[in-house]
Amino acid sequence: MEKAKSKRLQISFDSDMAADQEAKPHDAKPKKKSPEGGSSKGHLLEFIAIASVPMVLVLGNSMLVPILPDMQERLGISQFQSSLVITLFSVTAGLVIPVSGYLSDRYSRKGVMIPSLIIYGAAGVLAGLGAVWNSYTIIIIARAIQGLGAAGTAPIAMALAGDLYKAGTESKALGLTEASNGAGKVVSPILGSLFALIVWYAAFFAFPVFCLISLLLVMFVLKEPEKTKKPPKLGVYIRGIGKVLKEKGRWMIPAFFAGSLALFVLFGVLFYLSDILEEAPHSIEGVRKGMILAIPLLGLVITSYTTGSLIKKNGRLMRILMNVGLAIMSIALGLCTLFYNGNIYIFIGLLTLSSVGTGLLLPCLNTMITGSVGREQRGVITSLYSSLRFLGVAFGPPLFGWMMDKSHSLVFIVVTVLAAVALALVFFLIKPPAQIKG
Repeated sequence: MEKAKSKRLQISFDSDMAADQEAKPHDAKPKKKSPEGGSSKGHLLEFIAIASVPMVLVLGNSMLVPILPDMQERLGISQFQSSLVITLFSVTAGLVIPVSGYLSDRYSRKGVMIPSLIIYGAAGVLAGLGAVWNSYTIIIIARAIQGLGAAGTAPIAMALAGDLYKAGTESKALGLTEASNGAGKVVSPILGSLFALIVWYAAFFAFPVFCLISLLLVMFVLKEPEKTKKPPKLGVYIRGIGKVLKEKGRWMIPAFFAGSLALFVLFGVLFYLSDILEEAPHSIEGVRKGMILAIPLLGLVITSYTTGSLIKKNGRLMRILMNVGLAIMSIALGLCTLFYNGNIYIFIGLLTLSSVGTGLLLPCLNTMITGSVGREQRGVITSLYSSLRFLGVAFGPPLFGWMMDKSHSLVFIVVTVLAAVALALVFFLIKPPAQIKG
Protein backbone atom coordinates (compact mmCIF):
# COMPACT_ATOMS: atom_id res chain seq x y z
CA MET A 1 0.00 0.00 0.00
CA GLU A 2 2.77 2.44 0.98
CA LYS A 3 4.70 1.72 -2.24
CA ALA A 4 1.58 2.44 -4.27
CA LYS A 5 1.09 5.76 -2.48
CA SER A 6 4.75 6.71 -3.03
CA LYS A 7 4.41 5.85 -6.72
CA ARG A 8 1.28 8.01 -7.05
CA LEU A 9 3.10 10.87 -5.29
CA GLN A 10 6.04 10.55 -7.65
CA ILE A 11 3.73 10.57 -10.69
CA SER A 12 2.05 13.69 -9.28
CA PHE A 13 5.36 15.48 -8.79
CA ASP A 14 6.69 14.48 -12.20
CA SER A 15 3.53 15.40 -14.11
CA ASP A 16 3.47 18.84 -12.51
CA MET A 17 7.09 19.45 -13.43
CA ALA A 18 6.52 18.32 -17.02
CA ALA A 19 3.42 20.49 -17.38
CA ASP A 20 5.27 23.51 -16.06
CA GLN A 21 8.38 23.16 -18.18
CA GLU A 22 7.25 25.66 -20.81
CA ALA A 23 6.85 28.37 -18.16
CA LYS A 24 10.53 28.30 -17.19
CA PRO A 25 12.48 29.57 -20.19
CA HIS A 26 15.74 30.49 -18.46
CA ASP A 27 17.47 27.15 -18.40
CA ALA A 28 15.72 25.70 -21.43
CA LYS A 29 18.10 27.55 -23.76
CA PRO A 30 21.89 27.62 -23.96
CA LYS A 31 23.45 30.00 -21.46
CA LYS A 32 25.33 32.01 -24.05
CA LYS A 33 22.55 34.17 -25.45
CA SER A 34 19.35 33.59 -23.58
CA PRO A 35 17.02 36.56 -24.10
CA GLU A 36 15.48 35.83 -20.72
CA GLY A 37 18.68 36.36 -18.80
CA GLY A 38 20.21 32.91 -19.13
CA SER A 39 23.83 34.10 -19.03
CA SER A 40 25.83 33.79 -15.84
CA LYS A 41 25.89 37.55 -15.48
CA GLY A 42 22.14 37.75 -16.08
CA HIS A 43 21.46 35.11 -13.47
CA LEU A 44 23.64 36.90 -10.94
CA LEU A 45 21.82 40.20 -11.38
CA GLU A 46 18.46 38.46 -11.23
CA PHE A 47 19.46 36.56 -8.10
CA ILE A 48 20.39 39.86 -6.46
CA ALA A 49 17.09 41.43 -7.51
CA ILE A 50 15.02 38.49 -6.23
CA ALA A 51 17.03 38.26 -2.98
CA SER A 52 16.58 41.99 -2.32
CA VAL A 53 12.82 41.51 -1.86
CA PRO A 54 12.87 39.18 1.19
CA MET A 55 15.77 41.23 2.56
CA VAL A 56 13.65 44.39 2.45
CA LEU A 57 10.69 42.55 3.92
CA VAL A 58 12.71 41.53 6.98
CA LEU A 59 14.38 44.93 7.42
CA GLY A 60 11.00 46.64 7.50
CA ASN A 61 9.99 44.59 10.54
CA SER A 62 13.03 43.36 12.45
CA MET A 63 14.92 46.69 12.42
CA LEU A 64 12.26 48.03 14.77
CA VAL A 65 12.76 45.39 17.48
CA PRO A 66 15.72 47.16 19.17
CA ILE A 67 13.86 50.49 19.36
CA LEU A 68 10.67 49.16 21.01
CA PRO A 69 11.85 50.05 24.55
CA ASP A 70 12.63 53.63 23.40
CA MET A 71 9.24 53.83 21.73
CA GLN A 72 7.54 52.84 24.98
CA GLU A 73 9.40 55.53 26.89
CA ARG A 74 9.03 58.36 24.33
CA LEU A 75 5.37 57.73 23.50
CA GLY A 76 4.28 56.63 26.98
CA ILE A 77 2.83 53.33 25.79
CA SER A 78 2.75 49.85 27.33
CA GLN A 79 4.87 46.87 26.34
CA PHE A 80 1.79 45.28 24.75
CA GLN A 81 1.14 48.40 22.66
CA SER A 82 4.73 48.46 21.43
CA SER A 83 4.58 44.75 20.52
CA LEU A 84 1.60 45.52 18.27
CA VAL A 85 3.98 47.46 16.01
CA ILE A 86 5.47 44.09 15.06
CA THR A 87 2.49 41.77 15.51
CA LEU A 88 -0.10 43.90 13.66
CA PHE A 89 2.22 44.18 10.67
CA SER A 90 2.75 40.40 10.51
CA VAL A 91 -0.91 39.50 11.05
CA THR A 92 -2.09 41.95 8.37
CA ALA A 93 0.46 40.62 5.90
CA GLY A 94 -0.42 37.03 6.73
CA LEU A 95 -4.12 37.59 6.07
CA VAL A 96 -3.62 39.50 2.81
CA ILE A 97 -0.89 37.33 1.27
CA PRO A 98 -3.32 34.81 -0.33
CA VAL A 99 -5.11 37.68 -2.10
CA SER A 100 -1.80 38.97 -3.45
CA GLY A 101 -0.97 35.45 -4.60
CA TYR A 102 -4.23 35.21 -6.53
CA LEU A 103 -3.67 38.60 -8.17
CA SER A 104 -0.14 37.59 -9.18
CA ASP A 105 -1.49 34.40 -10.78
CA ARG A 106 -4.27 36.23 -12.63
CA TYR A 107 -2.26 39.24 -13.81
CA SER A 108 1.52 39.22 -13.29
CA ARG A 109 4.12 38.83 -10.56
CA LYS A 110 5.75 42.21 -11.15
CA GLY A 111 2.33 43.83 -11.48
CA VAL A 112 1.79 42.93 -7.81
CA MET A 113 5.36 43.33 -6.51
CA ILE A 114 6.01 46.84 -7.83
CA PRO A 115 2.97 48.61 -6.30
CA SER A 116 3.44 46.55 -3.13
CA LEU A 117 7.01 47.79 -2.72
CA ILE A 118 5.84 51.38 -3.31
CA ILE A 119 3.12 51.04 -0.64
CA TYR A 120 5.56 49.35 1.72
CA GLY A 121 8.13 52.14 1.44
CA ALA A 122 5.63 55.02 1.49
CA ALA A 123 3.96 53.66 4.64
CA GLY A 124 7.41 53.53 6.23
CA VAL A 125 7.72 57.27 5.72
CA LEU A 126 4.26 57.74 7.25
CA ALA A 127 5.29 55.67 10.29
CA GLY A 128 8.39 57.84 10.68
CA LEU A 129 6.29 61.00 10.59
CA GLY A 130 4.02 59.47 13.22
CA ALA A 131 7.07 58.98 15.43
CA VAL A 132 8.19 62.57 14.87
CA TRP A 133 4.70 63.77 15.84
CA ASN A 134 4.63 61.42 18.86
CA SER A 135 1.48 59.81 17.48
CA TYR A 136 1.15 56.13 18.31
CA THR A 137 -2.11 56.02 16.33
CA ILE A 138 -0.42 57.12 13.10
CA ILE A 139 2.41 54.62 13.64
CA ILE A 140 -0.05 51.73 14.10
CA ILE A 141 -2.09 52.74 11.03
CA ALA A 142 1.10 53.03 8.97
CA ARG A 143 2.29 49.62 10.14
CA ALA A 144 -1.00 48.03 9.09
CA ILE A 145 -0.60 49.64 5.64
CA GLN A 146 2.95 48.32 5.51
CA GLY A 147 1.56 44.85 6.19
CA LEU A 148 -0.70 45.24 3.15
CA GLY A 149 2.31 46.16 1.04
CA ALA A 150 4.48 43.40 2.48
CA ALA A 151 1.92 40.80 1.39
CA GLY A 152 2.91 41.34 -2.24
CA THR A 153 6.68 41.18 -1.82
CA ALA A 154 8.66 38.10 -0.72
CA PRO A 155 5.92 35.47 -1.29
CA ILE A 156 5.46 36.65 -4.87
CA ALA A 157 9.23 36.77 -5.38
CA MET A 158 9.33 33.08 -4.43
CA ALA A 159 6.67 32.31 -7.05
CA LEU A 160 8.55 34.38 -9.65
CA ALA A 161 11.73 32.39 -8.97
CA GLY A 162 9.70 29.26 -9.71
CA ASP A 163 8.53 30.83 -12.99
CA LEU A 164 11.99 31.91 -14.11
CA TYR A 165 14.13 28.89 -13.35
CA LYS A 166 14.07 25.13 -13.24
CA ALA A 167 16.16 22.25 -11.95
CA GLY A 168 19.24 23.21 -9.93
CA THR A 169 18.99 26.90 -10.79
CA GLU A 170 15.54 27.12 -9.19
CA SER A 171 16.62 25.46 -5.94
CA LYS A 172 19.70 27.70 -5.83
CA ALA A 173 17.56 30.81 -6.32
CA LEU A 174 15.14 29.68 -3.61
CA GLY A 175 18.01 28.83 -1.27
CA LEU A 176 19.42 32.30 -1.86
CA THR A 177 15.99 33.77 -1.14
CA GLU A 178 15.87 31.96 2.19
CA ALA A 179 19.47 32.99 2.92
CA SER A 180 18.63 36.60 2.12
CA ASN A 181 15.67 36.40 4.47
CA GLY A 182 18.00 35.11 7.17
CA ALA A 183 20.68 37.69 6.37
CA GLY A 184 18.09 40.40 6.83
CA LYS A 185 17.37 38.98 10.26
CA VAL A 186 21.11 38.99 11.04
CA VAL A 187 21.73 42.63 10.18
CA SER A 188 18.35 44.01 11.28
CA PRO A 189 18.99 44.23 15.04
CA ILE A 190 22.45 45.67 14.42
CA LEU A 191 21.19 48.27 11.92
CA GLY A 192 18.24 49.17 14.14
CA SER A 193 20.57 49.74 17.09
CA LEU A 194 22.97 51.81 14.98
CA PHE A 195 20.23 54.01 13.52
CA ALA A 196 18.88 54.55 17.03
CA LEU A 197 22.18 56.24 17.91
CA ILE A 198 21.11 59.07 15.57
CA VAL A 199 17.54 59.34 16.83
CA TRP A 200 15.27 56.57 18.10
CA TYR A 201 12.93 56.69 15.07
CA ALA A 202 15.66 56.87 12.38
CA ALA A 203 14.98 53.26 11.30
CA PHE A 204 11.51 54.27 10.08
CA PHE A 205 13.06 56.69 7.56
CA ALA A 206 16.04 54.47 6.67
CA PHE A 207 13.84 51.57 5.58
CA PRO A 208 12.24 53.32 2.54
CA VAL A 209 15.74 53.81 1.09
CA PHE A 210 16.33 50.05 1.11
CA CYS A 211 12.84 49.61 -0.32
CA LEU A 212 13.61 51.98 -3.21
CA ILE A 213 16.74 50.01 -4.13
CA SER A 214 14.75 46.77 -4.26
CA LEU A 215 12.00 48.46 -6.30
CA LEU A 216 14.48 49.62 -8.95
CA LEU A 217 16.06 46.16 -9.16
CA VAL A 218 12.67 44.47 -9.63
CA MET A 219 11.58 47.01 -12.23
CA PHE A 220 14.71 47.01 -14.41
CA VAL A 221 16.48 43.68 -13.83
CA LEU A 222 13.76 41.03 -13.61
CA LYS A 223 12.13 40.01 -16.89
CA GLU A 224 8.95 38.09 -16.19
CA PRO A 225 8.03 35.33 -18.69
CA GLU A 226 4.88 35.99 -20.68
CA LYS A 227 1.82 33.97 -19.76
CA THR A 228 1.06 31.27 -22.29
CA LYS A 229 -2.50 30.67 -21.11
CA LYS A 230 -5.46 32.96 -20.46
CA PRO A 231 -6.12 33.25 -16.71
CA PRO A 232 -9.14 31.17 -15.64
CA LYS A 233 -12.24 32.72 -14.11
CA LEU A 234 -12.35 33.00 -10.32
CA GLY A 235 -14.65 30.00 -9.85
CA VAL A 236 -12.48 27.76 -12.03
CA TYR A 237 -9.37 29.07 -10.30
CA ILE A 238 -10.71 28.30 -6.82
CA ARG A 239 -11.75 24.80 -7.90
CA GLY A 240 -8.25 24.30 -9.27
CA ILE A 241 -6.71 25.28 -5.95
CA GLY A 242 -9.08 22.92 -4.17
CA LYS A 243 -8.04 20.14 -6.53
CA VAL A 244 -4.35 20.80 -5.84
CA LEU A 245 -4.90 20.67 -2.09
CA LYS A 246 -7.02 17.54 -2.39
CA GLU A 247 -4.40 15.74 -4.48
CA LYS A 248 -1.32 16.97 -2.64
CA GLY A 249 -2.64 17.88 0.79
CA ARG A 250 -1.27 14.68 2.29
CA TRP A 251 2.28 16.08 2.06
CA MET A 252 1.65 19.77 1.42
CA ILE A 253 -0.21 20.48 4.70
CA PRO A 254 2.59 18.92 6.80
CA ALA A 255 5.05 20.99 4.75
CA PHE A 256 3.08 24.17 5.54
CA PHE A 257 3.02 23.23 9.23
CA ALA A 258 6.76 22.53 9.35
CA GLY A 259 7.65 25.83 7.67
CA SER A 260 5.35 27.83 9.94
CA LEU A 261 6.66 26.06 13.05
CA ALA A 262 10.28 26.73 12.07
CA LEU A 263 9.62 30.49 11.90
CA PHE A 264 7.52 30.41 15.07
CA VAL A 265 10.39 28.79 16.96
CA LEU A 266 13.05 31.02 15.40
CA PHE A 267 11.37 34.33 16.26
CA GLY A 268 10.17 33.10 19.63
CA VAL A 269 13.66 31.96 20.60
CA LEU A 270 15.17 35.28 19.48
CA PHE A 271 12.60 37.11 21.60
CA TYR A 272 13.53 34.88 24.55
CA LEU A 273 17.28 35.40 24.04
CA SER A 274 16.83 39.16 23.67
CA ASP A 275 14.99 39.25 26.97
CA ILE A 276 17.47 37.24 29.03
CA LEU A 277 20.48 39.11 27.61
CA GLU A 278 19.18 42.35 29.14
CA GLU A 279 18.66 40.76 32.55
CA ALA A 280 21.30 40.28 35.26
CA PRO A 281 23.91 38.90 35.32
CA HIS A 282 24.37 39.59 31.58
CA SER A 283 22.97 43.14 31.24
CA ILE A 284 23.79 43.29 27.51
CA GLU A 285 21.96 45.92 25.47
CA GLY A 286 22.17 47.96 22.27
CA VAL A 287 24.57 47.02 19.47
CA ARG A 288 26.27 44.30 21.55
CA LYS A 289 22.94 42.56 22.03
CA GLY A 290 22.17 42.88 18.33
CA MET A 291 25.47 41.22 17.45
CA ILE A 292 24.79 38.31 19.82
CA LEU A 293 21.29 37.85 18.37
CA ALA A 294 22.93 37.70 14.94
CA ILE A 295 24.92 34.55 15.84
CA PRO A 296 22.05 32.01 15.54
CA LEU A 297 20.79 33.81 12.46
CA LEU A 298 24.19 33.62 10.81
CA GLY A 299 24.01 29.85 11.20
CA LEU A 300 20.64 29.94 9.43
CA VAL A 301 21.95 32.07 6.56
CA ILE A 302 25.02 29.95 5.80
CA THR A 303 23.09 26.68 6.03
CA SER A 304 20.18 27.94 3.88
CA TYR A 305 22.43 29.11 1.06
CA THR A 306 24.51 25.93 1.12
CA THR A 307 21.41 23.73 1.18
CA GLY A 308 19.80 25.57 -1.72
CA SER A 309 22.99 25.20 -3.77
CA LEU A 310 23.28 21.46 -3.11
CA ILE A 311 19.78 20.02 -3.32
CA LYS A 312 18.99 20.95 -6.94
CA LYS A 313 16.02 18.63 -7.69
CA ASN A 314 17.31 15.68 -5.69
CA GLY A 315 14.18 14.55 -3.84
CA ARG A 316 16.04 11.89 -1.88
CA LEU A 317 18.54 14.44 -0.58
CA MET A 318 15.71 16.86 0.28
CA ARG A 319 13.98 14.17 2.33
CA ILE A 320 17.19 13.39 4.22
CA LEU A 321 17.99 17.05 4.93
CA MET A 322 14.44 17.88 6.08
CA ASN A 323 14.45 15.02 8.56
CA VAL A 324 17.99 15.74 9.74
CA GLY A 325 17.13 19.44 10.13
CA LEU A 326 14.06 18.75 12.27
CA ALA A 327 15.96 16.14 14.30
CA ILE A 328 18.70 18.71 15.02
CA MET A 329 16.06 21.26 16.03
CA SER A 330 14.37 18.79 18.36
CA ILE A 331 17.60 17.72 20.04
CA ALA A 332 19.00 21.25 20.38
CA LEU A 333 15.77 22.66 21.79
CA GLY A 334 15.44 19.71 24.14
CA LEU A 335 18.96 20.33 25.50
CA CYS A 336 18.03 23.99 26.04
CA THR A 337 15.81 22.85 28.92
CA LEU A 338 19.06 22.03 30.75
CA PHE A 339 21.04 25.17 29.90
CA TYR A 340 18.53 28.05 29.67
CA ASN A 341 19.58 29.29 33.12
CA GLY A 342 23.16 28.01 33.00
CA ASN A 343 26.15 28.65 30.76
CA ILE A 344 25.11 31.38 28.30
CA TYR A 345 27.71 30.31 25.73
CA ILE A 346 26.41 26.74 25.58
CA PHE A 347 22.85 28.09 25.41
CA ILE A 348 23.64 30.35 22.44
CA GLY A 349 25.47 27.44 20.79
CA LEU A 350 22.38 25.24 21.12
CA LEU A 351 20.16 27.97 19.67
CA THR A 352 22.59 28.33 16.77
CA LEU A 353 22.45 24.57 16.23
CA SER A 354 18.64 24.79 16.14
CA SER A 355 18.93 27.55 13.51
CA VAL A 356 21.21 25.32 11.44
CA GLY A 357 18.43 22.70 11.49
CA THR A 358 16.00 25.38 10.27
CA GLY A 359 18.44 26.23 7.47
CA LEU A 360 18.41 22.60 6.33
CA LEU A 361 14.62 22.44 6.36
CA LEU A 362 13.33 25.64 4.75
CA PRO A 363 15.08 25.62 1.32
CA CYS A 364 13.88 22.04 0.78
CA LEU A 365 10.29 22.99 1.62
CA ASN A 366 10.50 26.06 -0.63
CA THR A 367 11.73 24.04 -3.61
CA MET A 368 9.14 21.30 -3.14
CA ILE A 369 6.20 23.67 -2.78
CA THR A 370 7.07 26.00 -5.66
CA GLY A 371 7.94 23.11 -7.97
CA SER A 372 4.93 20.92 -7.25
CA VAL A 373 2.28 23.13 -8.92
CA GLY A 374 1.91 24.73 -12.33
CA ARG A 375 2.62 28.39 -12.95
CA GLU A 376 -1.10 29.26 -13.10
CA GLN A 377 -1.55 28.33 -9.42
CA ARG A 378 1.96 28.81 -8.04
CA GLY A 379 1.33 32.31 -6.73
CA VAL A 380 -1.54 31.39 -4.43
CA ILE A 381 0.05 28.11 -3.22
CA THR A 382 3.33 29.79 -2.29
CA SER A 383 1.30 32.62 -0.76
CA LEU A 384 -0.69 30.24 1.44
CA TYR A 385 2.62 28.80 2.60
CA SER A 386 4.08 32.27 3.20
CA SER A 387 0.91 33.37 5.00
CA LEU A 388 1.32 30.59 7.56
CA ARG A 389 5.00 31.49 7.94
CA PHE A 390 4.02 35.10 8.65
CA LEU A 391 1.53 33.99 11.27
CA GLY A 392 4.26 31.88 12.84
CA VAL A 393 6.45 34.98 13.02
CA ALA A 394 3.58 37.06 14.43
CA PHE A 395 2.62 34.72 17.24
CA GLY A 396 6.10 33.51 18.21
CA PRO A 397 7.11 36.43 20.50
CA PRO A 398 3.76 36.89 22.33
CA LEU A 399 3.29 33.15 22.94
CA PHE A 400 6.89 32.77 24.09
CA GLY A 401 6.37 35.75 26.40
CA TRP A 402 3.24 34.14 27.85
CA MET A 403 5.08 30.85 28.42
CA MET A 404 8.02 32.68 30.00
CA ASP A 405 5.65 34.17 32.58
CA LYS A 406 4.54 30.63 33.46
CA SER A 407 7.89 28.83 33.42
CA HIS A 408 11.14 29.15 31.48
CA SER A 409 11.46 25.37 31.21
CA LEU A 410 7.91 25.23 29.79
CA VAL A 411 9.11 27.27 26.79
CA PHE A 412 11.59 24.66 25.61
CA ILE A 413 9.48 21.65 26.56
CA VAL A 414 6.66 22.95 24.33
CA VAL A 415 8.85 23.81 21.33
CA THR A 416 10.74 20.52 21.62
CA VAL A 417 7.46 18.59 21.48
CA LEU A 418 6.27 20.67 18.51
CA ALA A 419 9.54 20.08 16.63
CA ALA A 420 9.27 16.35 17.32
CA VAL A 421 5.68 16.34 15.99
CA ALA A 422 6.84 18.14 12.83
CA LEU A 423 9.64 15.59 12.43
CA ALA A 424 7.15 12.72 12.64
CA LEU A 425 4.84 14.36 10.08
CA VAL A 426 7.66 15.05 7.64
CA PHE A 427 9.18 11.58 8.07
CA PHE A 428 5.95 9.68 7.47
CA LEU A 429 4.04 11.97 5.07
CA ILE A 430 6.54 13.90 2.90
CA LYS A 431 8.18 11.48 0.49
CA PRO A 432 9.26 13.15 -2.76
CA PRO A 433 10.55 11.01 -5.64
CA ALA A 434 14.27 10.26 -5.79
CA GLN A 435 14.71 12.83 -8.56
CA ILE A 436 12.14 15.54 -9.17
CA LYS A 437 11.92 16.25 -12.88
CA GLY A 438 11.47 19.63 -14.53
